[in-house]
Amino acid sequence: MAQFDTEYQRLEASYSDSPPGEEDLLVHVPEGSKSPWHHIENLDLFFSRVYNLHQKNGFTCMLIGEIFELMQFLFVVAFTTFLVSCVDYDILFANKMVNHSLHPTEPVKVTLPDAFLPAQVCSARIQENGSLITILVIAGVFWVHRLIKFIYNICCYWEIHSFYLHALRIPMSALPYCTWQEVQARIVQTQKEHQICIHKRELTELDIYHRILRFQNYMVALVNKSLLPLRFRLPGLGEVVFFTRGLKYNFELILFWGPGSLFLNEWSLKSEYKRGGQRLELAQRLSNRILWIGIANFLLCPLILIWQILYAFFSYAEVLKREPGALGARCWSLYGRCYLRHFNELEHELQSRLNRGYKPASKYMNCFLSPLLTLLAKNCAFFAGSILAVLIALTIYDEDVLAVEHVLTTVTLLGVTVTVCRSFIPDQHMVFCPEQLLRVILAHIHYMPDHWQGNAHRSQTRDEFAQLFQYKAVFILEELLSPIVTPLILIFCLRPRALEIIDFFRNFTVEVVGVGDTCSFAQMDVRQHGHPQWLSGGQTEASVYQQAEDGKTELSLMHFAITNPGWQPPRESTAFLGFLKEQVQRDGAAAGLAQGGLLPENALFTSIQSLQSESEPLSLIANVVAGSSCRGPPLPRDLQGSRHRAEVASALRSFSPLQPGQAPTGRAPSTMTGSGSTSSRPRLNLSGMCGTAGRVMRVERVPPKRGERVPGARSLSPAPPATPVLHPGLELLRPLPCMGASRGATEASQILEQCPGLPLTSLGCPLEDGLKTGSQHQGTQSPCPKRAQRMSFPLRCTRYRRG
Repeated sequence: MAQFDTEYQRLEASYSDSPPGEEDLLVHVPEGSKSPWHHIENLDLFFSRVYNLHQKNGFTCMLIGEIFELMQFLFVVAFTTFLVSCVDYDILFANKMVNHSLHPTEPVKVTLPDAFLPAQVCSARIQENGSLITILVIAGVFWVHRLIKFIYNICCYWEIHSFYLHALRIPMSALPYCTWQEVQARIVQTQKEHQICIHKRELTELDIYHRILRFQNYMVALVNKSLLPLRFRLPGLGEVVFFTRGLKYNFELILFWGPGSLFLNEWSLKSEYKRGGQRLELAQRLSNRILWIGIANFLLCPLILIWQILYAFFSYAEVLKREPGALGARCWSLYGRCYLRHFNELEHELQSRLNRGYKPASKYMNCFLSPLLTLLAKNCAFFAGSILAVLIALTIYDEDVLAVEHVLTTVTLLGVTVTVCRSFIPDQHMVFCPEQLLRVILAHIHYMPDHWQGNAHRSQTRDEFAQLFQYKAVFILEELLSPIVTPLILIFCLRPRALEIIDFFRNFTVEVVGVGDTCSFAQMDVRQHGHPQWLSGGQTEASVYQQAEDGKTELSLMHFAITNPGWQPPRESTAFLGFLKEQVQRDGAAAGLAQGGLLPENALFTSIQSLQSESEPLSLIANVVAGSSCRGPPLPRDLQGSRHRAEVASALRSFSPLQPGQAPTGRAPSTMTGSGSTSSRPRLNLSGMCGTAGRVMRVERVPPKRGERVPGARSLSPAPPATPVLHPGLELLRPLPCMGASRGATEASQILEQCPGLPLTSLGCPLEDGLKTGSQHQGTQSPCPKRAQRMSFPLRCTRYRRG
């Protein structure tokens, strides 16, 4: 395996994530004053359970959910066995006549129990089927293993339940309404009282994230450095991405927690993998282990495949019958979730970000319907609908038509055909605006290849984006094929990369005091892993092999600093963020984009954060955030190169939950309303400065006068000059070329009406940091009646010309 030599180099940890003087600290606590949570040995597992219990809305919800999972497994196995061995299908399909009457001339009426075999016959058929007995034994062993694990987890989570009640002082009834930032702040405060970790006096937010996301950060880095075999070129299909839950499970089994893995425990990499003297021997050992796990997957393939098919059938059959177009919907692929994930980004934070980009992503993909496919779908829907209409009319006239053989089946199939065909027919009022939609998507997903810029209308861009945002049907098909494809990928694709993987873990693992071995990329150090083209030029010492791709180090640092405003970054990161803020002030002052030294509060982003804004592709907002090149005269050449830094700094400030001049302050953990930081978050509104060429449009709410009827029209009136704001999230990326400018009041009105997605009202509240996905906070009406009435007023758009 000598041909797999790499140019990675061992990184020396220049940071400890600890206050000065605490590198070798062991806190001594008298025996009598120790609390039940003093010196928790496995903090990784402890913090993960604390986070999981929070995301599952408390102990009771988690307990009931686990019980239903056990019941689901039993139901699938028992119901499948019953269908195979205990049903007489000849009677069910009317191939065998059954007459309960003593008079043969009476009409025959078959009931459903007539098709069930007696218990003795059913038992005998099960005992005669050897393969079925084998499957049932394996399923029974697996269920017993899950039951034992369930009982163990309940005991462990009861301890977490007590931790919430007594240490964090959060009752289970209030946990669903408590954000993760509040829980995290109380954990930091609890460290001072109970000394959960004895290696540090104080815990930081980054310590908690590192322990919860230790292995996940490694996975994100492996995908970012393209070390995992996820892309394949197939004849006739071109380049495809294959990454399923089963394949991810095997990757984690091999690298992190399985027998013979690279880690000694949850927080420590084995010592031999930290030295380079045995790299070839360790690579050969890892290669052999991958081979054996691949063979095990191949042997278990039939059982796993049967389970995947049964579970998919029971899960999606009813949905497909009720909503045939459901499989035509899209979802973020597992590869897309890993590719778009920041370092140190929790699952609910990632899900919230992707949820905001789901609607515009769906409408972007719908822009590329084939004209030929649309024509075929229209005619197919016409023919199928015509036959279906006749059958329905005959059924209404005489219900005995349904008694004719295959009539009901024909009606069902025709209905499914019409529904599927309609999914390929685009909305006649839809406007083709892929560039604007891609900008809105980019504002939330934060990552995009360079060659997508200006090419959003091309099919190549659409195909590459489809790898991140795939059909639900494709997702199900990949999961069904996973038991067959996973052994092949492990044996033939992952094994040749064993030496590169060994070098990666040796070169990009650092030991942090009080945390253990972590991925060095997760430290978000721009000096060690920054990219010169992403704002850290002149500050990074990283070689090409040490740089994180796509600016992930810089974006992760900004995201984490914004999500956790109370976190104190290390010296290098603080210098980078400080340089960023100074640079934007200088560039903004020189370009006339900022007055008074500070950029204005970004109210437009507050509107975009609302549930209504995140659900629609806003063409007006997309034009607004196209870049500062759309506003005013062109910048000098020496300022154009630094515009990116200005936009990123504006986004950094706009994302921050703190108002200018405010600092996070801790709250006592004894109060339920307390949190780790008090922050004044902008109220939900749809007011903000919208820039167009040579003018600025301000969109604001207009309350009606007393007794005045609320009008439905918009009015144009002059507005005083104001500093334009920049859309956050999109500015985190390289600026895109402007799509063009609107001119005149008529064109401004046309922009407002170009795409139907521009919301005139807001139906929900902003998605707060740490809010759990799928909780009761989402999709709800505003609890404040006055605010709901104010948000229902129409928009008034005012404009003025510069100068």
